[in-house]
Amino acid sequence: MYDRILVPTDGSDCADLAVEHAINLADQYDAELHVLSVVDARDVSHSAPAISPQQVEQTLRERAESVVSDVADRAKDAGVADVVTAIEPGVPDDVVVDYASENDCDLIVMGTHGRTGLERYLLGSVTERTVRRSDVPVLTVRSHEEEEE
Repeated sequence: MYDRILVPTDGSDCADLAVEHAINLADQYDAELHVLSVVDARDVSHSAPAISPQQVEQTLRERAESVVSDVADRAKDAGVADVVTAIEPGVPDDVVVDYASENDCDLIVMGTHGRTGLERYLLGSVTERTVRRSDVPVLTVRSHEEEEE
């Protein structure tokens, strides 16, 4: 049913729950797992004046490398044979949708961040925008905190 599964991750607890689901699905369907971390261009542009944008971008890239490497190791330990890692700069939902299309992914597994009310209205949601724009199914995984509310 699924040949290529994309799991975007930022290393957060909520994304980590989605990673667990994606690894299980990739193992179950013997699918190639694509692990993507996006270096958000907006984070670089909003850095403190005392820190250069290059320093911020380097720090974000190093964190992304660590996150995708950890997920790849976990997937391989769980028996997933084919794992592809990628770190891309840009606006997260744009990158996720484009990556899924360019790599013929047939499922995206993403965590939600549980934004509600004014914060969600003002900031929007990467997951929500991905769901609305994606040509492939998007499995959203809620955090345990959201389930308790």
